[in-house]
Amino acid sequence: MAPLIRGTLVGLYLALVLPLPVLAGGSLRPLLALAVPLGLLLVLAITSERVSVDVHGLALGHPPWCSWWLRRGWSLGWNEITGLTAVATSQGGRVYYLRSAKASTLLPQRLARFADFLAQLQQHSGLDTRAIGRLSPPWTYQLLAALTALMLLGELAALAVLPAASVLPLANS
Repeated sequence: MAPLIRGTLVGLYLALVLPLPVLAGGSLRPLLALAVPLGLLLVLAITSERVSVDVHGLALGHPPWCSWWLRRGWSLGWNEITGLTAVATSQGGRVYYLRSAKASTLLPQRLARFADFLAQLQQHSGLDTRAIGRLSPPWTYQLLAALTALMLLGELAALAVLPAASVLPLANS
């Protein structure tokens, strides 16, 4: 996954849930203080998907620290790929599926160096990839990253003016 996309999604998660233990009532604070890091671990795992391309084919999976848990992934040899299928999304974009005799797999479109990936896909598979674009343009994630940063700054500013007793997780329990 492209660092901009992964960083934005992790930052957005933090911006949305970090205030929860502070805002929660007394008995919920310890539970939320435990849930926030567990949720962060889940977000980090989901956004750690990796695509490998070599002379034999391509594969999608997660690193060992979370692959046992998520178990999502696939691999296709170049000779197994028979075509591409474009599917319109409800938001007006397009996703693509790589077809093979055994299955159709979603083509990753949120990659760093996406143009290089498409060039390798075209070179090794013989598929025409010129019409394939990113699922969303980079400016959407840049805008989301800026808004996320503003949210986090606002939360830090709010924490700075709150009395210390109301910020401590167990202070009002």
